[in-house]
Amino acid sequence: MPQKIARIISIIFHPVLIPTLGLFLLLQSGFYFSMLSWEAKRFILLVVFFTTGVLPMLSVAILALNPRFDISMNQTKDRIFPFLSVSVFYYLGFLIMNKINAFPVFKIFMIASVLVIIVILLISFKWKISAHMAAIGSITGVFFALSFRSGVNPVWAILLALVVSGLIGTARLLLCKNSLAQVVAGYFTGFFIMYLVVYFV
Repeated sequence: MPQKIARIISIIFHPVLIPTLGLFLLLQSGFYFSMLSWEAKRFILLVVFFTTGVLPMLSVAILALNPRFDISMNQTKDRIFPFLSVSVFYYLGFLIMNKINAFPVFKIFMIASVLVIIVILLISFKWKISAHMAAIGSITGVFFALSFRSGVNPVWAILLALVVSGLIGTARLLLCKNSLAQVVAGYFTGFFIMYLVVYFV
């Protein structure tokens, strides 16, 4: 994989975009909530995009005005405030979902994502774990948990999530943004937290 393609993959599947992309795939995957009207799906997607995409990007853009802030967030100190603010934005998404009486799975998805972010932040104090892989691992974990819990087997969606996981992991390694251990740890941290919360809650 050329580095140019690796960069494109890292941008398209950035952690601030993966929740919206993953939820869009989830809404088309054949689970019981796939029967929602397009208006309901659009509203849910807009809530998720705003709270997990727009607000986090705005907060990082504001931080980037400070010349001492490294937007690549390679250092732990640069990750603390963005991760904390993102967890607050995700919780805001959970509160909105709670107000509109959305399907429980969407509320669980948001609150479990807050837990993933907090765990990633705590790990980041000692070690740079891959946020990209935690994000895609979380989406994959949701699919597996819902599949086992509901008895529905959306093979194409799960395969797509696994293929994208491999592409993102390869891209992060080729760009030297993370080591293999950081990629694997990020993926399984997101996967298992999301799987356990969605399956058992």
